[in-house]
Amino acid sequence: MSAPLRVLVVEDEPVAAAAHTAYVGRVEGFEVAGTVRTGQAAMQALAEGGVDLVLLDMNLPDRHGLEIVRAMRAAGHTADVIAVTSARDLQVVRTAVSLGIVQYLLKPFVFASLRDRLERYRDYRLQVDSEAAVASQQDIDAALSGLRAAGATHLPKGMSEELFAEVSRLLSTAREGRSASEVAASVGVSRVTARRYLEHLAETGLALRRSRYAGQGRPEVEYRWSS
Repeated sequence: MSAPLRVLVVEDEPVAAAAHTAYVGRVEGFEVAGTVRTGQAAMQALAEGGVDLVLLDMNLPDRHGLEIVRAMRAAGHTADVIAVTSARDLQVVRTAVSLGIVQYLLKPFVFASLRDRLERYRDYRLQVDSEAAVASQQDIDAALSGLRAAGATHLPKGMSEELFAEVSRLLSTAREGRSASEVAASVGVSRVTARRYLEHLAETGLALRRSRYAGQGRPEVEYRWSS
């Protein structure tokens, strides 16, 4: 499979839509087919073809994500789906599995969480697209277990996905750079904690550091979203 897998991002929240689109673009073997904010727009994009995978928010303004998946299948669209939601309702998860949704991501999530699932999906597609038949039950089990397995978030020990996502959203929507003190005040944590998350963003390439000079004395470090 030489051509990249094309992903349709379906998300109504502008900041999340921009983040998810950027995330997909950073994973090798994938490209963004489009970004839409409603179920109707998603169906229109699917009708145009060229979509391998849908990153689908379950709570859209015009219809629920599960309804969109049902409509996709009824219309003959075979693109796989990764469900994205902030709901912790296990009944929704059960229905999602019954509709053939291949992965399930809870909001908020960090880039590493989505990357892990996309990489597993890519490996799954490489395996099933390259073989006309399987030799054994073990081959089938290996393909499916790799797809379903949950990966690590790759955050340093002691850091939470929720706070990391909150700091990321704050920085990505800020018009100007933010210092650790400013971020700490906004999200309600200590300056030391805020700086730890900001430094991790900088180390992973999501944020840029620069010195802020304000009068005499030692300059303060500020952080800006890199994209």
